[in-house]
Amino acid sequence: MSPQRGIGREIHDFVAELYPLCRSITGEGLRTTLRHIQKRIPLTVHEIPTGTPVFDWTIPKEWNIRDAYIKDSNGKRVVDFQQSNLHVVSYSVPVHRQMSLDELKPHLFSLPDHPDWIPYRTSYYRESWGFCVSHKQLLTLRDDNYEVCIDSSLEAGHLSYGECYLNGEQEEEILISCHVCHPSLCNDNLSGVALGTLLAETLAHQPRRYSYRFLFLPVTVGAIAWLALNKAQTKKVRHGMVLTCVGDRGKLTYKRSRSGRVDIDRAAIHTLQHGGKDFSIQEFSPYGYDERQYCSPGFDLPVGCFMRTPNGCFQEYHTSADNLEFVTVESLADSYEKMSQILEIIERNETYVSLNQECEPQLGKKGLYRAPGSEENLALLWVLNLSDGRHSLLDIAERSGMVFGKIRKAADDLMEAGLIKPIGRS
Repeated sequence: MSPQRGIGREIHDFVAELYPLCRSITGEGLRTTLRHIQKRIPLTVHEIPTGTPVFDWTIPKEWNIRDAYIKDSNGKRVVDFQQSNLHVVSYSVPVHRQMSLDELKPHLFSLPDHPDWIPYRTSYYRESWGFCVSHKQLLTLRDDNYEVCIDSSLEAGHLSYGECYLNGEQEEEILISCHVCHPSLCNDNLSGVALGTLLAETLAHQPRRYSYRFLFLPVTVGAIAWLALNKAQTKKVRHGMVLTCVGDRGKLTYKRSRSGRVDIDRAAIHTLQHGGKDFSIQEFSPYGYDERQYCSPGFDLPVGCFMRTPNGCFQEYHTSADNLEFVTVESLADSYEKMSQILEIIERNETYVSLNQECEPQLGKKGLYRAPGSEENLALLWVLNLSDGRHSLLDIAERSGMVFGKIRKAADDLMEAGLIKPIGRS
């Protein structure tokens, strides 16, 4: 097995480990998921009490569920939460009563266009209850008296989120954020959670120029809460990325930050342009995942979104078809490789000044001369010419049309030969 496929298999295995857990924006399922992540990386779990104001939002009541079912008059479970946690509308209030099919139907949700799939529905901020069923299941329900039970609780508690901080040479931070609140849905977003965890696990054992902050939190309200309670910390964020939907077979997609031209945007686009595969670039819009919170005008953090097929653009989105077969080892491996390359560009991007400002030096005297017209020789000349204290290596890579790694290698060679020096170093 190739190293790339090996990391893809490891990510897929972690998705499979988390898949059975019933997560929501609060509750024990979310905490259990964070404990699984905690076994792999140094994760601090934070608990924010119900009722805490976070900007215009308030931390909601905590929801937990133990069981749920619909039984027919013979006592048979015709809908069973134990078979799929998608069967219950997330945040359903407790209910236990007898009702007719006509009374029950307004509380049943299905997908007629995909009769074998179970939809995923939530009711976070409006107290109600419901069941999600395949349309085939719905059509088999006969006119009967049904026992309906949702054994849940909705009461004061806490919102939980996980934070992994990796100290670097600098206090300036790279922020990586993943939403961790969906139940048994693999692409959205166990793929992002698993990718973020494996990236943190790898970076924890590498030298780091930047400090890293990985956030595993409930979508929307979790990011809003973190921003509200960590306003001073946001001043250190220099680059950031939201990870979501990174396991499907679609092409890689990058959504720009609100600014649209910060270094994380450029590094991501450069990586995809030189990745040898089809890709897509999206302009920023205030719709999607938590990039819209990090990029709100009061913060305007340099945070983009890394994904494959965007949310809502694959038919399996928010259904039981977003399962372990929908995410692939190959796609997860490719997403890991590209994200690693993006972070490497951010880590290794520096600005240099040439110590030979008046004409280029004689490279042969330094043992650096390559064949005329070769990429190696051209990379050396580009770095020498644009090392004026104003152009970074990423600037040079974009200007030359060459891959960042070749420009970085040329800079390393020139620095070793004493022909350039980084800005700020003697």
